[in-house]
Amino acid sequence: MNALGVRWTAEQVLALAPDDASRGAGSRLGTPGPWSGTGRAGGAVWGLCKGSGGAPYRTVVDTTGPAYACTCPSRKFPCKHALGLLLLQTADTTAAGETAVPDWAEQWLARRRGDDGATPLGEGTGAAASAPADPEAARRRAERRAARITTGARELEQRLADLLRGGLATAEQAGYGLWEETAARMVDAQAPGLAGRVRELGSIPGSGPGWPVRLLEECALTHLLDRAWLTADRLPDPFAATVRTRVGLHPAVEGPPVRDHWLVLAQYDSADARLTTRRIWLHGALSRRTALVLSFGAGGRAPALALPVGAVLDGELTPHPGSGGLRAEPGEQFVPVAGPASPPPGGPVDDALDAYGRALRDDPWLDSWPVTLRQVVPSRAEYGWQLADADGREALPLTPAAQSRPGLWRLVALSGGGPLTVFGECGHRGFTPLAAWSPEAPDETVPLV
Repeated sequence: MNALGVRWTAEQVLALAPDDASRGAGSRLGTPGPWSGTGRAGGAVWGLCKGSGGAPYRTVVDTTGPAYACTCPSRKFPCKHALGLLLLQTADTTAAGETAVPDWAEQWLARRRGDDGATPLGEGTGAAASAPADPEAARRRAERRAARITTGARELEQRLADLLRGGLATAEQAGYGLWEETAARMVDAQAPGLAGRVRELGSIPGSGPGWPVRLLEECALTHLLDRAWLTADRLPDPFAATVRTRVGLHPAVEGPPVRDHWLVLAQYDSADARLTTRRIWLHGALSRRTALVLSFGAGGRAPALALPVGAVLDGELTPHPGSGGLRAEPGEQFVPVAGPASPPPGGPVDDALDAYGRALRDDPWLDSWPVTLRQVVPSRAEYGWQLADADGREALPLTPAAQSRPGLWRLVALSGGGPLTVFGECGHRGFTPLAAWSPEAPDETVPLV
């Protein structure tokens, strides 16, 4: 399916789907019936798919990205036609042979692999280049925004002081409206990170037994972030970068890129009314670095970036400053390569807890940290499911969200009562398993989300 001869499996293709509806529709198009004019060359595959109209949809996939283009009106990436075309290739190696690239596909591929970046089929490369940035104007804008955030942080400090002075019980009586009003003020101050924390505070009162304790904990963390912002000029540079990121200021990514063979460990989406966030976890075979790539979709659109879970990709990631150096920006090209898909190095439960503790030292606002557990067994406990060391010494409870997902039963079935390796996120609410490997198939990544 690509220039290097590395083929994706059907499971890896379906992992690219933005939602269950696209997964089902793409599966129905993964047969030769609706396709004509298929072909492949140089890491690209294309074809014409019969649709409801008179003209077939033109679909092309650059597997070195991966990136997709289709003349259908879908706002999802990849659309069902791109998924179907890839599934057709996994099921039938003769469905699209090596052939000359048609003009309509060549034009898009040339634009994508040239200086203009990816452009959907049927659209031009757009407006002329923008004028050079004015560094002095950018500095003044940054100073004005920092001043607005400082005003918002001081206002939030007063809100927290009023809450504690009146007693936590008043939070339940006041309702959510006052918190939403405070969050809106943080948005006006251009501090989306503070706004998100305020909305989290507003959701805690009356949320179940022990809510006053949880509210006090979150108020303390919010107060810590406020004070850190107000004294950021006296903080060490790495921690100051973390604070800026937490309040919503994302610095430019300027560090040297890391070239590696990246194993795609997991991919999952979370959404609210305004934004869908896709989290993709990768691990470098040579750098031994675990990285988080975020992709966003606004207004009901699926995030543009999707990578096949379990695939090994050759490409570059540029780390963001702060927050433990986990988040990274991907380069333009990720080429599938042949190689072992072995899990990241890991250890027992106490090693995972130590790793999370060290990460909290650098970023006290972390909800979780990526870890790999080795030789653990899923088992039932009085509070629900847990992952316990094979020797029974330590155990990590699964988060409530993980206990309600179908992936839990996939994990239990894969274990069969025996130890296995699990990658996931370890945090103060417990452990969320994202991928697993059995001793019988140590290079086969089993997605759990």
